[in-house]
Amino acid sequence: MYAQPYLQKYKGISTRFTCPSCERKNSFTLYLDGSTHQPIYRTVGICNRKSKCGYHYPPKQYFMDNPNLNETTSQASDLHSPKPIVAKQQTVLPIGTIPFSFVERSASYKSNFVRFLCEFLTTEQISSIGDKYAIGATKNMEVIFWQMDKTGKVRSGKIMQYNALTGKRIKHESGAIDWVHNKLKKSGTLPEDYNLQQCFFGEHLLGLHPEATVCIVESEKSALISAALFPDEIWLASGGLDNLTVDKCKVLNNRAVILYPDLNGYNKWLDKASQIEKQYDFNISVSTLLEDIATPEAKTKGLDIADYMINQLTNPLYTGRGVGGEVIQPPEPIQIQPPPVQNPFTPELAEMIETNPALLTLINKLDLTES
Repeated sequence: MYAQPYLQKYKGISTRFTCPSCERKNSFTLYLDGSTHQPIYRTVGICNRKSKCGYHYPPKQYFMDNPNLNETTSQASDLHSPKPIVAKQQTVLPIGTIPFSFVERSASYKSNFVRFLCEFLTTEQISSIGDKYAIGATKNMEVIFWQMDKTGKVRSGKIMQYNALTGKRIKHESGAIDWVHNKLKKSGTLPEDYNLQQCFFGEHLLGLHPEATVCIVESEKSALISAALFPDEIWLASGGLDNLTVDKCKVLNNRAVILYPDLNGYNKWLDKASQIEKQYDFNISVSTLLEDIATPEAKTKGLDIADYMINQLTNPLYTGRGVGGEVIQPPEPIQIQPPPVQNPFTPELAEMIETNPALLTLINKLDLTES
């Protein structure tokens, strides 16, 4: 019975091979025969460097190029039977960039996102992160998170609308996210084949602070709030759980890096950290901070480090601790135990008050004392 071919799952570096097109090591994923679970052929697969290489030779095309082979037989799994097929290399477009003048023109704090930050950050803190990360805004009070690479070139800007009271994203018909390059393509300012290659949000700060520890979170919101509270570190955002890629991390060479995944993202980023360390020369660790303190309810909600920081900032007992190894308290009211006091009543009266609390109210109102 015919079984659909499938891409080999990642089980360590031994399951990734040299791309036959760009010849990059450990970047090529093979298609496996659905019945034998063996590689169909050494060139049948896809390069993981989709934007820079784009090589993809699917099984269907392979069998069309080799009609003597039957897709339903085991012949396909013989790596030496067919003649080598070299797929046509796709034209690699240069990385798209946007003039910095668009960043300058968009610079504004008049977004609902910044309005939300005003509830718990100081004017100085907002001004600091606004300048560092070049926060922008649209006429509709959407925030613009600009992605600028290590050399300062602008890749694009992520446009999102937030609820000013809750700090949650507001989704519209096409989703919660729009992009500056898409708008510029529609207006004819950028070409239709604009080649977006995303970088870390905040990546442009790496060259300005070469000795600082790099902390990576998932969302831009978390990066900005963390940077406001702990400015000695460089806070970057991957833009999502799956957007932390090996290729994107090449700019972190020779840096000390700490990953702060959202709840339930720890295992995935732990695996990713292992892949990254094998490819580049830098020290990377994955913080267990949230996993250690999270309640089951918090894990279900998928809270992030910013959620805990916001809770502390809006709690009058907030101390400012949390990132240097100190524990961030979960989003629950902090209970302060009062010092023990001597009960002024005899055991008999105290038992009566415990049974009927209204008795204590009566004693206080009448200013009674026990004789």
